Amino acid sequence: MDIAYIPSPSTGVIHLGPVPLRGYAFCIIIGVFVAVWLGNRRWIARGGRTGTVADIAVWAVPFGLVGGRLYHVITDYELYFGEGRDWVNAFKIWEGGLGIWGAVALGAVGAWIGCRRRGIPLPAWADALAPGLAVAQAIGRWGNWFNQELYGKPTDLPWALKIDADPAIGRIAGTYHPTFLYESLWCLGVAALVIWADRRFTLGHGRAFALYVAAYTAGRFWTEYLRVDDTHHVLGLRLNGWTSIVLFLAAVVYMIISARRRPGRETVVEPAAAEDGPDAAFVKAERPEKAEKAEKAGGAAGKPAPKLVKELPRKPVKKPGEKPSGAPAAPSGDASAPAAGDASADKPGKKL
Repeated sequence: MDIAYIPSPSTGVIHLGPVPLRGYAFCIIIGVFVAVWLGNRRWIARGGRTGTVADIAVWAVPFGLVGGRLYHVITDYELYFGEGRDWVNAFKIWEGGLGIWGAVALGAVGAWIGCRRRGIPLPAWADALAPGLAVAQAIGRWGNWFNQELYGKPTDLPWALKIDADPAIGRIAGTYHPTFLYESLWCLGVAALVIWADRRFTLGHGRAFALYVAAYTAGRFWTEYLRVDDTHHVLGLRLNGWTSIVLFLAAVVYMIISARRRPGRETVVEPAAAEDGPDAAFVKAERPEKAEKAEKAGGAAGKPAPKLVKELPRKPVKKPGEKPSGAPAAPSGDASAPAAGDASADKPGKKL
């Protein structure tokens, strides 16, 4: 009797002439596009401008890829620097191996740089991106399916994943738990949870992103328990399991403290033009009470709201042929005579 299972691709790359098309890379790229699209919609709904999420992603994505690869290489260094290993393989990102922890950490640095350049607060941008980031992870996990990696313990369940043998890396043929599928479905659930909670509780100041971190790490801890790939253990627990615990607790603590110190959601209004300055968005996003107080002060008196930026007095514009105010008119009999008090009349030899 044949056991039902999910088949694995025979290869993770298709050659279009001399150009290799890798399934792992396609999953990462598609995930990035979906995250930017969803994040852009949420950012506009919060008062932001279209294109801002993509502009900041130009900084965040490269930083995230480098961070994800660094985390993988550092935590699994024996795969690249052990005896008989080739360290050049550490740069072959298309063969798989991205650590989400490093990707989020270093990606946040790139996002911070992009946000500073655009003059918007990073927590608000992270809140808008959080569900899209979870969806991107759900799509990216299918890259592990193409590479036949990161599967779980042996099982004969109907949804078991069939893995082919590969003696070069010590892979044994059989049917295993499809942990890539479990995590993909979990990430979709995380995205739905963040969107629902954001609408229900009006999350702000980075709390939507913190909820994404807490929910994702809870599921990651479970899938780490099922995985059988070699990794470092600390006190009998996989390293990624400990990382999940620490980040889960940090995210929960942040949500509690942030809700007490900054309840509600910040109002994000991006500068309409470059001359508005990079601090215009911070004034309304980080200190909305100041902007609201200014608007109420003007509205109560029936006058325009006072501006947050002080305007300098303007100099009067002199029209052609117009005499300076306060200067006496010249005698009607001689139009060419200098006016009284004209300094030029006291300077001999000066020609007009």
